[in-house]
Amino acid sequence: MSGWILNPSLDRHRAYGAEERAILSLDGARIARDTIAQWEGYAPTPLRDLAPIAAECGLGQILYKDEGKRFALRSFKALGGAYAVQRIVSARGSAEGLTVTCATDGNHGRAVAWGARRAGARAVIYVHEGVSEGRAAAIRGFGAEVRREGAHYDASVRASADAAAKNGWQIVSDTAWPGYEDVPRDVMQGYAVLAMEAEEAGARPTHVFVQGGVGGLAAAVLSYRWEKYGSSRPKLIVVEPDKAACLYESACAGAWTTVGGDLDTVMAGLACGEPSTLAWKLLQPGADAFMTVTDDAAKAAMRRLAELGIVGGESGVAGLAGLLRAAKDPDMRAGLGLDATARVLLYGTEGATDAEVYRAIVGKTPEEVAS
Repeated sequence: MSGWILNPSLDRHRAYGAEERAILSLDGARIARDTIAQWEGYAPTPLRDLAPIAAECGLGQILYKDEGKRFALRSFKALGGAYAVQRIVSARGSAEGLTVTCATDGNHGRAVAWGARRAGARAVIYVHEGVSEGRAAAIRGFGAEVRREGAHYDASVRASADAAAKNGWQIVSDTAWPGYEDVPRDVMQGYAVLAMEAEEAGARPTHVFVQGGVGGLAAAVLSYRWEKYGSSRPKLIVVEPDKAACLYESACAGAWTTVGGDLDTVMAGLACGEPSTLAWKLLQPGADAFMTVTDDAAKAAMRRLAELGIVGGESGVAGLAGLLRAAKDPDMRAGLGLDATARVLLYGTEGATDAEVYRAIVGKTPEEVAS
């Protein structure tokens, strides 16, 4: 059952102070951008104008930041995991003897593997039993060892952490927990580059619908606009699968909360049961609303984008799925202030990261859609 909630802990007039900047900052985002811009193949990803969908929804504008061709990964995750690996290697002075590890539903592990190969380090990536073989093969394609362990993402996180402790490896996780925050902070700081690029491309949103997961991306795009614009920043709505809604449940509870179960959702990159502690420190006071969407809604959003010639992966379309749901619901429209003057920014965080899964849902290959 899908749900939504206006954030009861929201404090839009709270200043983005020293406590928040210790987590993420504009200065940190600029450093990340300057670093990543030096990588071979870097280019800002495009903003797609979804004018037909905006007209159908009775909104002024919908812009979709299309991450489908970000470096070789077809995912925004390149900005996080690979950036964190580079920061680790730079601090060490060398990649000699370094093994990095993480858990992944697909995209983050691919980014860490790619970053490790760039830096000359070894990578061991943990995936759970629900991760498709296509995604596991893509990680191996960047030279990493892939180990399949655990029934869901959070179990793989624990397996990766145990292996790191036993073998002296460096964890490069996109989620933070007590005692482990420095590397996830670098991952999230890399994600803030998305917000910088969108603004430089002309996005001036009144609303941002953004994927949840552990909350890293949502916190990154929130932090950028919160620090820069304060209480006049756009409204931020966090969207999650209804089967893995740890941020939504935390908002309902008014405190950091985990969710159980098998977290079985087609939005595999968002199948997370435990919020990042760092991300929640920003989202709890700063996000405007939280909502969930069904797998069927995500599939429908993929097919709608395909009609416009845009390839959006299962997790990448969650924001669009959330917007489509909100636009059709009178209570949500009113509560979120969605009207003919609304300018909405969506982050299309991945393209077809598993071509076979994509074709099964959309009925066409990614190449056929893009052409």
